[in-house]
Amino acid sequence: MTFVTARRLPAVPSWVDHAIWWQVYPLGFAGAFPAEQPPGPGEHRLRRITEWFDHAIALGASGIALGPIFASRTHGYDTTDHYRIDPRLGDDDDFDYLLSEAHRRGLRVLLDGVFNHVGVDFPRYREVLQDGASAGWFHGRPGHFHVFEGHGDLITLNHDNPEVADYTVDVMRYWLRRGADGWRLDAAYAVSPRFWAGVLPRVRETHPDAWFLGELIHGDYAAMVAEARFDSATQYELWKAIWSSLNDGNFYELDWALQRHNTFLASFAPLTFIGNHDVTRIASQLENPEHVALALAIQMTVGGIPSVYAGDEFGYQGVKEERFGGDDAVRPKFGSPPVPVDERGARLWSLHQYLIGLRRRHPWLRAASTTALRLENRHYVYQTRCGDDALIVALNIDDMPLQVDISRAEVIAGSGAPAQEVVDAVVVEPHGWRILRPLEGA
Repeated sequence: MTFVTARRLPAVPSWVDHAIWWQVYPLGFAGAFPAEQPPGPGEHRLRRITEWFDHAIALGASGIALGPIFASRTHGYDTTDHYRIDPRLGDDDDFDYLLSEAHRRGLRVLLDGVFNHVGVDFPRYREVLQDGASAGWFHGRPGHFHVFEGHGDLITLNHDNPEVADYTVDVMRYWLRRGADGWRLDAAYAVSPRFWAGVLPRVRETHPDAWFLGELIHGDYAAMVAEARFDSATQYELWKAIWSSLNDGNFYELDWALQRHNTFLASFAPLTFIGNHDVTRIASQLENPEHVALALAIQMTVGGIPSVYAGDEFGYQGVKEERFGGDDAVRPKFGSPPVPVDERGARLWSLHQYLIGLRRRHPWLRAASTTALRLENRHYVYQTRCGDDALIVALNIDDMPLQVDISRAEVIAGSGAPAQEVVDAVVVEPHGWRILRPLEGA
């Protein structure tokens, strides 16, 4: 049995208490991949992201979570050189410009670190036939090296090799010195926690204010975070439970996931999301378009650190497929802002602004736990609480109205809800939602 308390978690930087990320996949966002003719550094496409920083601030975000920006052959996760900006995006000056524009606006910047595997153009891999020491950087032997999840062009690093650990530490420190605020650790679930536990404290020695997010998909999140010394982890369990419970009319799944989520919050604040660069867009994933609002309401009223994937705030659609190029639909090119949106897109934008604003006005939500007040297949009412602060969220995915009796509460948000109304009961229309604030004496 693994005990989470066996290893004390590192202190999380104070700025993370208010973090809300706007996530961008730069190669797709800037139209650099896929592209019929790969752009060169002279096009400075990385700078195009900075045109959207004011949009991110208007949305309510406090940071930009970037996908891969380092030299690679294709999608960015087949890294060639961790010390070089991908020439399809630009060069060092473009990176410096992006950081300066972000920090000038008070935005943090999170980088995507791919340290589980590298691409076939990685210099050490190209040298393996001539250099035995280089072969020691990878699992297996020449001609039979391990690859990541069946992808023959993603060669798995040997994390038992001290040189690989030193390299990872040096890369992280290099870009943190350049001004980055933290790292998302790609495929962290595929790497031994011992590796991260050896690497991250060394990086924190020189950059104590940096934040480290591990990409975890399954397993014992809390134990992995504790053993690996992460600050946070991607909450894929909650992501799946949100859309699946809405589609299946089964709020018992969501309640189970939120009970698990409560246990995680006891030791760390997970990264919550309803969309990212690796999954089908939430507007395409949900069978009922009205339920996008409910999914967002859930995300913004439960504990954790929220992340919004660029385009979801407009209701962008895109289906991820398990084939070559299957990610392209969820990683589209963005033009210059503002972009034209239809009436539905405008409503979703306003809803994102309001709910993220609510989140910022209630920073205690980061550590809040949830308790079911009413749980049925198609009805879910829960309280989200941290200390003396609380909200009540009522969700109805039935075709009939739902009446919720509650002793004195203020309606502060919802579908078709009058603002600031004090009620003793609320009727939630079919496929609707409400957020209420319990009043004293209730």
